[in-house]
Amino acid sequence: MGGKQDRNEAYGKPAKYDPSFRGPIRNRSCTDVICCVLFLLFILGYIVVGIVAWVYGDPQQVLYPRNSTGAYCGVGANKDKPYLLYFNIFSCVLTANVITVAENGLQCPTPQVCVSSCPEDAWTVEVNQLSEKVGEVFYTANRNFCLPGVPWDMPVIQSLQQELCPGFLLPSTPALGRCVPFLNSTPPELPGISSNTSISQGISGLFDILNARDISVKIFEDFAQSWYWILTALGVALVLSLLFILLLRLVAGPLVLVLILGVLGVLAYGIYHCWEEYRVLRDEGASITQLGITTNLSAYRNVQETWLAALIVLAVLEGILLLMLIFLRQRIRIAIALLEEASKAVGHMMSTLFYPLVTFVLLLICIVYWAMTALYLATSGQPQYVLWAPNASLPSCGKVQMNTSCNPMAQPVNSSCPGLRCIFQSYSSTGLVQRSLFNLQIYVVLALFWTVNWVLALGQCVLAGAFASFYWAFQKPQDIPTFPLSSAFIRTLRYHTGSLAFGALILTLVQMARVILEYIDNKLRGSQNPMARCIMCCFKCCLWCLEKFIKFLNRNAYIMIAVYGKNFCVSAKNAFMLLMRNIVRVVVLDKVTDLLLLFGKLLVVGGVGVLSFFFFTGRIQGLGRHFENPALNYYWLPIMVSILGAYVIASGFFSVFGMCVDTLFLCFLEDLERNDGSADRPYYMSKTLLKILSKKNEALPGHKKRKK
Repeated sequence: MGGKQDRNEAYGKPAKYDPSFRGPIRNRSCTDVICCVLFLLFILGYIVVGIVAWVYGDPQQVLYPRNSTGAYCGVGANKDKPYLLYFNIFSCVLTANVITVAENGLQCPTPQVCVSSCPEDAWTVEVNQLSEKVGEVFYTANRNFCLPGVPWDMPVIQSLQQELCPGFLLPSTPALGRCVPFLNSTPPELPGISSNTSISQGISGLFDILNARDISVKIFEDFAQSWYWILTALGVALVLSLLFILLLRLVAGPLVLVLILGVLGVLAYGIYHCWEEYRVLRDEGASITQLGITTNLSAYRNVQETWLAALIVLAVLEGILLLMLIFLRQRIRIAIALLEEASKAVGHMMSTLFYPLVTFVLLLICIVYWAMTALYLATSGQPQYVLWAPNASLPSCGKVQMNTSCNPMAQPVNSSCPGLRCIFQSYSSTGLVQRSLFNLQIYVVLALFWTVNWVLALGQCVLAGAFASFYWAFQKPQDIPTFPLSSAFIRTLRYHTGSLAFGALILTLVQMARVILEYIDNKLRGSQNPMARCIMCCFKCCLWCLEKFIKFLNRNAYIMIAVYGKNFCVSAKNAFMLLMRNIVRVVVLDKVTDLLLLFGKLLVVGGVGVLSFFFFTGRIQGLGRHFENPALNYYWLPIMVSILGAYVIASGFFSVFGMCVDTLFLCFLEDLERNDGSADRPYYMSKTLLKILSKKNEALPGHKKRKK
């Protein structure tokens, strides 16, 4: 007895009775004020960075194609010319690496011009047209594909030598704002191109860069045909998740029993299967001594020692589980009773099931703001223009200093160097914002992690405050506050923004350390030796475990903050000590809850997935004309979207239920330590829990008597 008492005191003394405590404390003060101020200043700096990025950034270079002078197609002076035409599109893939072209924003070593529409027919300049005027060959034939400012009376041969007009056109279609030739078109004989095979390869390479346009169109068509059926599937997932949670008050016990027996049955079958395989291989004499050591892991399936080892492992697991059921049966009953109580709590506070929508909206705001800020930062800088010529090695170009700065508004059309032009090169990296670009990007990434973790912490603390008010209501549902969720939300924002920011910051620092470690590992992966890789893997594993522990500690700290209104450190300490004094109950409840929620997710996601598969593949007959499956290009697309959406919905509902279970569990442990069932210190737990623990409340005065 003394040893057990010493172990309990090592994790703090049990909570003492407080006659003024009646659930979540209303008269509380602001906690972790310093961290709150730092968080607000950090957010203010985040807003300033966003404004600076908006002022100096230019996301149009990502959204719109630009011509050779750096002007954007589809905006400004080129508003009526939204598409970009490459004079010799094959130079994009025949004279340069495809990856390099993609990294340079699809800028190719060929003149590019903004056009109102892409060419529809194949055309090449004929020999007899070389002596004619540009206006006669291009403008009168409605071929407005020359660079701006080319005079009407310029000879065609001169315009081709200076690359002011295209020497050929191919039937094209717009893709990402660029005119891309049809893959199956028959190209004409073109100067400078050796064979049609090269042309086909060039077009294929460009399609790889611009992604498969036809596939995207078909996917869009499938969504347009099936969106309402996808919404119906998501509605089914919502109803199934809601019913599963509400019915747990009736079927939690039998369901947990069935799941545990199912796990025992699976292990028993595994033992039987391993024994049969071992017996057959033993009779055949297949041993690992004959096989030896090999890197072919599948070969170990044919030796008796493999199945014997698996049999031993499964038998040990089966024995451990049976012993746990025998000696921990009362704690399993407590876990089941808490699950039933959580189902009742959610039933009394249905609004809590839809609070994940608030969290989703706040997370969406954080992610969208970060994405826009990062995009504007990445595109900050002034455009730089340099001199360029297709044949810079010609004697007439020797006096021209290539790659020197120039003014794109004064194109050197009449220069003696053929094709000399002032083209866009890149955006400058000089200036205060550009020099600090890396630091600003680190700042916005840190802000993303901190704000996202804070939003998640806000949701956990708000839900904990609402569910704690349910547990500490002596007479349910009469004593439950009228608006428990909104009261908890206002209370959390008003008093505990700093505490949530403190917990979120600790988690953010660990996550940033993991990101930095992954970055270093990715950079040094090619030069690492096996020992370095092993050390790096150990560091990553340790940080992963640390992150999991901090998430667990933060979650319980937020529950204590919601109930008692103390700062983060005190709440985290009290929660940890309380859990350590009841570690066996914690493990049992955690595993039973995980098993039950896993089954619930499988039920919802699997049900929606099977129903979607049979519907979209047309295997459900006789539903009538209004319920026919739509004609789709890829029937798996709406099925996968329905399954993913069902998983998100189920995760949202079950996350609320999991938070409810954790909150009620901590309140239950506090109730056991604070109260003794006397008239002055009655238990707040349900009668089912009192019966399991063989406890009872003494007769109370009439105005305090608990209703059945």
